[in-house]
Amino acid sequence: MLRRRHALGLAGAALAVPAQAQAPVNIRFYNYNLASAGLGRDATLEMIASFTAANPGVKVEGVAPPSGEVMARIQADVIAGNGPDLAQVIFADLAYVVENFGIRPLEEIVPAEDLRSHLAGMLPNGVELGRLDGKTYGLAYVFSTPVLFYNADLFRAAGLNPEAPPATWEEVREAAIAIHKATGKAGLITGIFGPSAYDWLFQGVILSAGGRVLSPDRRRLTFAEPEAVAAVRMLRSIAEAGVMPNLKSDAQIETMSTGNAGMYLQTSAVQSALLRGAANRFELRAAAMPAFTGKPVRPTNSGSALVIMTKDPARQRAAWALMKHLTSDYAYTIITSRIGYLPLRPSAIESEQHLAPWIRANPIVRPNLAQLANLSPWVPHAGPSYRQILTTMMNAAEEGVFGKRDPEELLAAAQRRAQALMPR
Repeated sequence: MLRRRHALGLAGAALAVPAQAQAPVNIRFYNYNLASAGLGRDATLEMIASFTAANPGVKVEGVAPPSGEVMARIQADVIAGNGPDLAQVIFADLAYVVENFGIRPLEEIVPAEDLRSHLAGMLPNGVELGRLDGKTYGLAYVFSTPVLFYNADLFRAAGLNPEAPPATWEEVREAAIAIHKATGKAGLITGIFGPSAYDWLFQGVILSAGGRVLSPDRRRLTFAEPEAVAAVRMLRSIAEAGVMPNLKSDAQIETMSTGNAGMYLQTSAVQSALLRGAANRFELRAAAMPAFTGKPVRPTNSGSALVIMTKDPARQRAAWALMKHLTSDYAYTIITSRIGYLPLRPSAIESEQHLAPWIRANPIVRPNLAQLANLSPWVPHAGPSYRQILTTMMNAAEEGVFGKRDPEELLAAAQRRAQALMPR
């Protein structure tokens, strides 16, 4: 019923381009959700279609690079003179884009009252993620926290209570062992690692253990300090128990959605894919990110910002109008109910015309919403070698969990190598 109301009201929900941009204008929109049906291709196309229906003078060309290839595609196309007007940029890449492509902040592009009015309705934690040095370079778009999805049927088979899911990593380990012993299936899988893995989830684990992966001023790496090592050792203890296989991203989703894993720690962006897989197979539930005993859980965020890259005033106006449309109550209703990301507008959460009915009917989203209260924003790595630094850290951490070498030695050696790549 809710989805039908969306379909009937699309044109009315779209935000019109200001009058001065009504002349025909084409904009190129790079969006990684378009690259994957499991991450919301159809929902994104629907939102773009509703915008162009209300703004017939604007043609939006959707370009669909996978999330791990967005930066390479942007760089290649900018050099070729055919870069994006509007781009979905993961938070890890935002500082690099701003520093290397001459991006202007929204404060210099958008009328002050228009910007103030639009940002006023968004969650402050989300808005801050698009800011650097006090200026708003990006508008937080799709956004999530780590969620512990779990198979309630496997919990029951293992003699566990699905009404009381694990709240600490120690409890996760015990539950994972019990599930594997009773069913022979994986007790836990995690999206922390994998090819081209970013560290947003890893940062949350380390923060929850009382550590950090880099200093607050982003000048010194700290992922080899005792708290971080202790977190890696906890993950290793689960892997060594034989209940947490090291799977690639696609295999993780398939394993969980086919009922072959008890728990899955991952972004809520996979929620829709998991629900489709679980339908008529098993009962899928969700819980908050686990804590370390005696310490507060500090979930971080995944996600991306929308960044205006064009220097042309007419295309800037059209891109801003599309940005507002994609971060409206209407859009967050689709983004949350159809993809699984968090709604960054409280009014969308509370509105009976938007998400309130869907949330009541789909309590699986509630742990993710609740974690907004204690969110610790993900912190980007510094300098032009940020990707190499991140990869060095994540490779060492993955080996520390699934390999044979001592985690403390692995992380210390990796930190020395990565620190040499930091800006001086």
